[in-house]
Amino acid sequence: MLEEAAAKALAAALGPHKATIHRNHGLFTVGHTVDEAAWWFITMERSCQAQLLAEAAGTPVIIDDEGARYTREFSASPYSGWLSFQPLWDEISRSEPDLFD
Repeated sequence: MLEEAAAKALAAALGPHKATIHRNHGLFTVGHTVDEAAWWFITMERSCQAQLLAEAAGTPVIIDDEGARYTREFSASPYSGWLSFQPLWDEISRSEPDLFD
């Protein structure tokens, strides 16, 4: 029953959001499609790396709420996530055909 409780806690932490950071297990993302969820994972990982680099370089410049909302509105839809993953999927399919055997 521990796994079920952990799954419920993770779902509660996600709420209406598409990503969360778990203290012991790292990043979790969800989406309307597997492609979308994969893209949010990749984007979240890249964002975390950028944040760590920015903090290592000094004091990061914080994006204002209005700018963050604007960016989310135009780049964080389920379709955007799915579409952003397609070039990566094409590259994986081309370069690693054995994955499908």
